[in-house]
Amino acid sequence: MNSSPRTLTRSTTDRKISGVSGGLASYLGVDPLLIRIGFVVTALTSGVGLIAYIAMMALVPSDDAVPAAATTL
Repeated sequence: MNSSPRTLTRSTTDRKISGVSGGLASYLGVDPLLIRIGFVVTALTSGVGLIAYIAMMALVPSDDAVPAAATTL
């Protein structure tokens, strides 16, 4: 059993635009297509999906980003 906590990151391997849906799907353990459909539906109905996607694109780190602790020597 893995005791390390899961972290939310943008996926570099499962990406269509910026990896937000792939990373969120991996974090939640669901199919990325469901997340993508959710973003599109909420973007078209209320615009919240687009705002959430852009916010996650800006705030959630990529899964290939080097942790800050590893860069300090």
